[in-house]
Amino acid sequence: EVQLVESGGGLVQPGGSLRLSCAAPGFTFNNYGMTWVGQAPGKGLEWVSSINSGGGATIYVDTVKGRFTISRDNAKNTLYLQMNSLKPDDTAVYYCAKEGSTWYTVLGYDYWGQGTQVTVSS
Repeated sequence: EVQLVESGGGLVQPGGSLRLSCAAPGFTFNNYGMTWVGQAPGKGLEWVSSINSGGGATIYVDTVKGRFTISRDNAKNTLYLQMNSLKPDDTAVYYCAKEGSTWYTVLGYDYWGQGTQVTVSS
């Protein structure tokens, strides 16, 4: 059974940092690309970043380039999102999602977790 369990969210001041984690037991983690999506208050899901199965390729939405870093540890079946220089507009529930293949495709994820809240406010 695929399980995706996010952690690491919280309240942080503008300019601060957070590191999100996503534990992913229940499937062959290193066979699949992984993705972070966010849902801001009152808005729909927005794709944030993806990483391929081996960890060597990454992609980001323009609004987080240079501030967020996606990574994975296939030995630990864990996905990460390092979030630096956070802005109030980054406030959202962040979900990790499993892609259906080794890389990212638009709306290609087939499982996602329960999410972790990130609030950026002074």
